Amino acid sequence: MPIVVDIDVMLARRKMSVGELADRVGITPANLAVLKNGRAKAVRFTTLAALCDVLMCQPGDLLRWEAEDTSDD
Repeated sequence: MPIVVDIDVMLARRKMSVGELADRVGITPANLAVLKNGRAKAVRFTTLAALCDVLMCQPGDLLRWEAEDTSDD
């Protein structure tokens, strides 16, 4: 998938655990893991805003686009 989730990067910068982030954002650790591992199909803006609020960052610090490799090697 061309959208990459960098929650791990922000967690490391903030020295915060997944469990603490989940508690502070108000989502389950399982749902945060789905998002963090790039398996989510969607994310609510309210969840993204809460993540940014807790991690003191911008949405672009958590999500980035990477082109898919379409080479026929």
